[in-house]
Amino acid sequence: MKKRSIKNTRVNTEVQRELSNILRGGIKDPRVAPWTSVTAVEVAPDLKTSKAYISVLGDEKAQADTLAGLQNAEGYIRRELARTLNMRNTPEIRFVLDQSIEYGVNMSKKIDEVTKGLKTEGEEDA
Repeated sequence: MKKRSIKNTRVNTEVQRELSNILRGGIKDPRVAPWTSVTAVEVAPDLKTSKAYISVLGDEKAQADTLAGLQNAEGYIRRELARTLNMRNTPEIRFVLDQSIEYGVNMSKKIDEVTKGLKTEGEEDA
């Protein structure tokens, strides 16, 4: 099975949706931040392993605590995935911190600062 096949895309989407549902309603670990979301999931073509990209709203301590809590609860999450998904193999999940949303917010702030600076310079010249 090719990496970008339709089946693999469908499996990635389904695992991401179910993983989001599990994180939203099933994890009771206090280390997991309430504003945790699954941004993407990449399941290997052999369906044995997967990477779940997690975005956490908060500081670096909250992000580290959330990753530790998720890695600790990986057995429970995998069992819940096996219960809800009808797959031959339930993939092992490796959680990866996704900082792309935070990076985008920071870049947007910098662009706003630069454009605000350009507007004030334009008003001074006039």
